[in-house]
Amino acid sequence: MIKIGEFVYPWGNGHYTRMMRLNAVLGEYIRQEIQIHVATKPPIYEKILAHDQYVPHPVSMPTPIDGQFGPSIQLSLLNLLLPVEGNPPLIRQIAHYLREEGMLYDKEKFDLVINDGDMGSNILAQRRCIPSIFVTNQFRPRLWLSRFYLYPAARFVAAQIAHATRILVADSAPPYTMCEYNLNFPEDVQKKVTYVGHFTSRAVPREAPTDLEKLIADTTFGYWMRTGNRSTNDGTGSRYREIFAMPEMSGERRVVSHARNDPSIDSVTGKDGRRYTIAEALERKVDWIQIDVGFLSECEKKTVLDGCQYAVVNGSHTVLGEVLGEASKPVIGMPIYDEHTNQLRWIQERSLGVLAESPKQAVEGIQKIQSRYDKFEEALEDFTANFDGNGAHNTARMAAEMLDQ
Repeated sequence: MIKIGEFVYPWGNGHYTRMMRLNAVLGEYIRQEIQIHVATKPPIYEKILAHDQYVPHPVSMPTPIDGQFGPSIQLSLLNLLLPVEGNPPLIRQIAHYLREEGMLYDKEKFDLVINDGDMGSNILAQRRCIPSIFVTNQFRPRLWLSRFYLYPAARFVAAQIAHATRILVADSAPPYTMCEYNLNFPEDVQKKVTYVGHFTSRAVPREAPTDLEKLIADTTFGYWMRTGNRSTNDGTGSRYREIFAMPEMSGERRVVSHARNDPSIDSVTGKDGRRYTIAEALERKVDWIQIDVGFLSECEKKTVLDGCQYAVVNGSHTVLGEVLGEASKPVIGMPIYDEHTNQLRWIQERSLGVLAESPKQAVEGIQKIQSRYDKFEEALEDFTANFDGNGAHNTARMAAEMLDQ
């Protein structure tokens, strides 16, 4: 039996999503029986428990301190040496979690380790002569002047990533690498790097249309996505509400996905100001302005992406791949992290979307896309033709080759 250890960073959903898409195809390339061990912490740990095919391991990986819009830089820096909001000093957290992972390594004797976001595991694998793969969309991100004080931390993280046997970039090869400004590999690391492509979802089997899909048919609307962990999701939602209250948005239809498995969120706001259930709105043929959905099924998400005119996102790499590469739709990006800003600047420079750092710029971005839609479509056609969405398959193939060696 082949034992594979997967160490999944629990901040946001992108790391988890990539690993689940990889695991879905691993068996196509590794012919021996596989036992997959997944180490992470809540809230991702609870998602792993829902999958019977994995051996779950709770590991207390350090994560930033939540702020109003994503992580609080000030509190996270303070937490380096001091306890903050119940979190021990980061130095102690790191030592504790590396001991936990080291004990797991020694107990399970993995044949291969795949790390998505967990840098410390690269060192543990290297010390035990276990081949390791690090899947990422950033190495040494370009930092803007407002964040120059994070440069030492960025260099430290890059040094930990460099310990991996192979570094796989979950993006298309240059010059179509949307995370280009987040990489900046030095020459000595380049020889370990392979661009495997985005981990886009598998083909979605067509099902009977739901009430939501029927309601949005033959209408023009924008798709507003709330993603990420709690603080990122909530911060994005507050920005969206501010934009929706602006006069320019009074007639702009939108579908808002909240990325929360909570059916009570599902509702329709009519242009008459009244709220309806989705079924009521469909039955009464309500002239709607906004549809809120807690959680879209894969079929519904594909229908929404195929039918929308543009998508509003925070700049998450996984989401950008789905919107630009698979659906070929322009984006208005409202970044939370420097990672988002870097990707969105790259996208804006290539007329694939608009970077918006304020509600006013977001509204202007919508107007710009609508007035020059042909220009954006032309740029997207070229990008989509060169988009590599085979990251899961390419990574699985490489994993099989490393095991054979």
